[in-house]
Amino acid sequence: MRYNWNWGILFQDPYFEWLITGIEWTLIVSSLAWILAFSLGSLVGVMRTLPQRLPRAIGAAYVELFRNVPLLVQMFIWFYVMPELVPDDLGRWIKRDMPYPEATSAILCLGTYTASRVAEQVRAGIESIPRGQRMAGLAMGLRTWQVYRYLLIPVGYRIIVPPMTSEFLTIFKNSSLALTIGVGEVLMQARQIENYTFQGFEAFTAATIIYVAVTLVVVAVMARVEVKTRIPGYGVRKGR
Repeated sequence: MRYNWNWGILFQDPYFEWLITGIEWTLIVSSLAWILAFSLGSLVGVMRTLPQRLPRAIGAAYVELFRNVPLLVQMFIWFYVMPELVPDDLGRWIKRDMPYPEATSAILCLGTYTASRVAEQVRAGIESIPRGQRMAGLAMGLRTWQVYRYLLIPVGYRIIVPPMTSEFLTIFKNSSLALTIGVGEVLMQARQIENYTFQGFEAFTAATIIYVAVTLVVVAVMARVEVKTRIPGYGVRKGR
């Protein structure tokens, strides 16, 4: 039995609109989750480099907890379990009245999970700075927070631009797991097109092209950012 190819189906109503909606939800969930991941991950990463034991222990516990639990399990916990763990009134609001509960759960899940990975990148970036620079700042009379504010964090972030690009691409691709709790992102829309038209190859090829296109755009933009923020003497030198 031969497969009947029909690429035109992707540009017909309502399937084209479904793909556009999927792109919108994918970008919304990924972008908001990245803002959460970068903010929380930066805080946890800095905590892991502080001289005090308590913040270092808290940061390490966070990283180990979220990094070692499978992302799909965390997605189900955020959507199905968390409403049952909070007070009854809040739980009922989350399940019944909260706007876009599926997308909100996906954003919180992806954000907190990726924050554990971002935290390790931030920690590595700060710890890659020679210890003498920290000591020099303290010797000049700067407080610890001033050393972080004016030296360690600005330099550390410029060092970790490449791995941060990788983490954003990871959170973008991981957003496909949001279909398991009903978020209408790209992969879910592709499956819906397949169910309605039985044109699975076309639907999933379109989803693949969308993921690749967004990834290439991000890589191109961040490559320029990396060039602009590169610090001489850090990183791998290219051959002559």
